[in-house]
Amino acid sequence: MTYDSTNIFAKILKGELPCHKVHEDDNALVMMDIFPQSKGHTLIVPKAPSRNLLDADPAAISAVMPLVQRVARAVKAATNADGIRLAQFNEAPAGQTVFHLHFHVIPVYEGVPLGAHAGGKADDAELAALAQDIAARL
Repeated sequence: MTYDSTNIFAKILKGELPCHKVHEDDNALVMMDIFPQSKGHTLIVPKAPSRNLLDADPAAISAVMPLVQRVARAVKAATNADGIRLAQFNEAPAGQTVFHLHFHVIPVYEGVPLGAHAGGKADDAELAALAQDIAARL
């Protein structure tokens, strides 16, 4: 499989589509997942084009992983989550739905089951407020 430069994350990175941005630097864009599995579900999207972890440049992965850790800490603090699940899917049979490398930071709350992946669209005002709260903790 090859990288498709017209995928939704590539369009967001190019500014062609909007997002609830949390943070952006030279290596990645951090944004809220609009179809969250829990309150505070955040995505880290490396800017380097790759379909997933299997074809990514190791240097690009190395550059983004410290940010993944920082985002996980900020999400946990902003949401008062009991734990954090980090997910990354590779190819459709594994659950990948957007074919651009990205990492999910999913807050987990004791006794609250996670929603289905891409189950329902979140409220835009809530996502905007969460994005600001998480950004303030980075």
